[in-house]
Amino acid sequence: MTNGKPSIKVPSNLWEALAQLRRQPLAEFPTPLLPMRRLSRAIGGVDIWFKRDDLISFGLGGNKVRGLELLVADAMAQGAEVLVTGAGAQSNHVRATAAAAACCGLGCIAVFWGDAPARVDGNYRVTRMLGAEAVFTGDPDRTSVDRGIEALCEELRHKGQRPYSIPRGGACALGALGHTLAAHELFEQCRQLGLATESIVLATGSGGTHAGWLVGTRALGSPWTVESFTVSRQAEAVPIEIARLATEAAALLGLNWRFAPAEAIVHGGFIGAGYGIPSPEAADAIRLVGRTEGVLLDPTYTGKAMGGLLENLRRGLVPYRSVVFLHTGGEPAFFAGDGKWLA
Repeated sequence: MTNGKPSIKVPSNLWEALAQLRRQPLAEFPTPLLPMRRLSRAIGGVDIWFKRDDLISFGLGGNKVRGLELLVADAMAQGAEVLVTGAGAQSNHVRATAAAAACCGLGCIAVFWGDAPARVDGNYRVTRMLGAEAVFTGDPDRTSVDRGIEALCEELRHKGQRPYSIPRGGACALGALGHTLAAHELFEQCRQLGLATESIVLATGSGGTHAGWLVGTRALGSPWTVESFTVSRQAEAVPIEIARLATEAAALLGLNWRFAPAEAIVHGGFIGAGYGIPSPEAADAIRLVGRTEGVLLDPTYTGKAMGGLLENLRRGLVPYRSVVFLHTGGEPAFFAGDGKWLA
């Protein structure tokens, strides 16, 4: 067995196959599916619901916990001693991984791009408090994290330790299957509520969440479209990565499914000045959602995705009457920096 590639006998039913995957229980599911009535009235023309993965009951929430239940279980099955992962200093994934490691008695080393921030706040503060060791690459290129994780794991193995590497942002086939389970969870909630939602909208960074939802959506008979707003890479590059991850995730279940980049609907134009840098559109969206629903979005992921959704609604580019917005969490990042972007 290798990292992210567990050996299982796959039955004919995909959901049975998913149930057979090892999971390390970290949180209680399902997360709530709630109507945003005041927000819907404020924008007009579409019925918006929030899938509240920000309320996941572990590690300050966020949908990254879903993939970590599978990844941590795989790590423990391999006898790993330390989880090695990485991203930016304000990463939701790294914060959730540090919490999972602490909960399961594992070490955690986080590889961050660039240099150590001047302020220890937001997700970075939580990550450090949870006991994770922080290593900075000194290189502002985000891909330096990938090289850093690989080099660090090799160094640890040379010292006789047993590391388990989790790719930047948790984007790997096994982690994506956690989000495939989320698609099934939402399908059952919609069935019970009699809700015929037409589109799932989310933010996408490394692509693992969107990939998992693509697999689940196909398995469910495509009851909705899945669309995302990129918050890091340019829109034309993201579908390639999403399709690759979705194909690999399906293969873990013994499914000979191929996903084409054209199946991954990704909208661009709302990254702003760069990944992790708040944008005016995100600030407007955060204020609107907060002041109509009392729900907090974050400036890195959900704020930008909601900003994109609202702008497309204004332009008449959303041909749906009912949309479920996947609130992936990330609120600790709201408390990073001086907050002037929201003034």
